[in-house]
Amino acid sequence: MRLTLTINNQKREDEVEPRMLLVHYLRDIAGLTGTHVGCETSLCGACTVLVDGNAVKSCTMFAVQADGTKVTTVEGLAHDGQLHPVQEGFWEEHGLQCGYCTPGMIMASVDLLSRNPNPSEAEIRHALEGNLCRCTGYQHIVKAVQYAAIKMRAGQPAA
Repeated sequence: MRLTLTINNQKREDEVEPRMLLVHYLRDIAGLTGTHVGCETSLCGACTVLVDGNAVKSCTMFAVQADGTKVTTVEGLAHDGQLHPVQEGFWEEHGLQCGYCTPGMIMASVDLLSRNPNPSEAEIRHALEGNLCRCTGYQHIVKAVQYAAIKMRAGQPAA
């Protein structure tokens, strides 16, 4: 099937099998390996991307379902060499250890902050419930999101 979509502000057209998952399309066809394949059952959240601005676990969606949409992956957040505030927050607040969950955590956090620019700690934790991390204990991830929220409210542009 023919698929036309915009990924990280770049229009693409590709032939894909109807059963191909969006996560495999992004990694194997589009070459964007920042989206990680974790559990492939929607439990871990490592594959989270934004589809038309909403966080979606890309292992739960066929690539053809994304036809005509705008998809943003972790690679599409930085602009002109500047990290997105959430990416910067993960760096500054040590929000990662092994890094496997990080792209999904970042994308879920970007989604949260687009809807709620001043989330409480409880709201951050709730928004990240669908993303599993086996290394950090989450405290630094929460601090990274708080860092980004403050920076974004202060006027740094977001993706």
